[in-house]
Amino acid sequence: MHTPGNAHHVGRRSVLAGAFAGIGLGAIHRAEADVQERVGDDSPIARKDPIKITKLETFPVKPRWLFLKVHTNAGIVGLGEPIVEGRAETVATAVKEIEPYLVGKDPRQVVHHWQAIYRHAFYRGGPILTSALSGIDMALWDIKGKALGVPVYELLGGPTRNRVRVYAHTSTPARIKEQLALGFTAFKTGPAKRRASRYVETPPRSITRPERFGELRKAVGDEIDLAIDFHGAISPATAKLMIKAFEPYQPMFIEEPCQAQNHDVMAEIARGTHLPIATGERVFTKWGFREVLEKRAATILQPDLCHAGGITEVRLIAGMAEAYYATVAPHNPLGPISLAAGVQIAASIPNFLCQEQVSLGEGYLKKPFVVRDGYLDLPTGPGLGIELDEAALVGKIGHDWKNRETYDLDDGSVVDW
Repeated sequence: MHTPGNAHHVGRRSVLAGAFAGIGLGAIHRAEADVQERVGDDSPIARKDPIKITKLETFPVKPRWLFLKVHTNAGIVGLGEPIVEGRAETVATAVKEIEPYLVGKDPRQVVHHWQAIYRHAFYRGGPILTSALSGIDMALWDIKGKALGVPVYELLGGPTRNRVRVYAHTSTPARIKEQLALGFTAFKTGPAKRRASRYVETPPRSITRPERFGELRKAVGDEIDLAIDFHGAISPATAKLMIKAFEPYQPMFIEEPCQAQNHDVMAEIARGTHLPIATGERVFTKWGFREVLEKRAATILQPDLCHAGGITEVRLIAGMAEAYYATVAPHNPLGPISLAAGVQIAASIPNFLCQEQVSLGEGYLKKPFVVRDGYLDLPTGPGLGIELDEAALVGKIGHDWKNRETYDLDDGSVVDW
């Protein structure tokens, strides 16, 4: 067995052959030439050296995340983040059920394993199985990059940009000024609602205060991007009225103006406004996003690396979006492993807009991400380019986070949150 410490050197040709085997992406020769300038003869693992997966380990991490480690006999450990918010134990069980397939296999056949895990399930897809697959896919790409000694974006054709823009969640003028001082230049907020929305609201100001969004816009000026997320909790009839109320403030995009599973309704809303519509956090795989694109339901796609199929699938979704002149803003209200995977995608696609984040990794990563003028520098480390701070994680293991339960204050009926 060869470990990173004793692996013999290997030529560039064999490294590149391993890097692109089965990847299924276009312009392989161009990508190969690009990687030749970056992959040296000092890769930790030679292509012909055996690497076998030995076990999959999941552990819940506060506040509501689930981390994955895919261990190998070569001493390389891949990191992933398979999670459905509020269903961490369910997804951990799904990962455990997939483990027998992976143990003993070479982790470097990333796309082959994606296909096997997805297609060998008679009941394919859905949030649980696709999220389990997503986290595993991240970890396998992490292993492959570490084995070759290059970032994942190098395996996807090399960088298309030299830094990655990120946005923060915000709420008040005071808070947004604090975040500006931290280096952010793009933000997302929610509508300031007086109460839960009913199916029909006339006028929309009876439930929301669009002038609150105007206060944020006034606080940051016209040079800062400011988006708004309806969170899919507004009926189509009311969403149309609310969008009209927000149009004067020029939000960067309107996210999930209504329940996103009905792409026909989303397309109707998109046709009724000049503002960009964004959706995707609850859409899975290339097949789900195909319908969004074909129906013109959104011009900003927000696939979540933890839910939509991991790096393998989101790279393909981005290619589909490019053909429809749509852009990609990866969804991520989760942890730093998810952020690291999103950054690798952002670094390798041409139609990237902005990356969502809620944690730069402080207290979780040995080297957290740093925002400079609204951007993150491209990671230079191999694989996902991150390393967990195991000592800092000790006090963060375990959580019992559950989804919010919300009810109408007037009649007690269930409402979306």
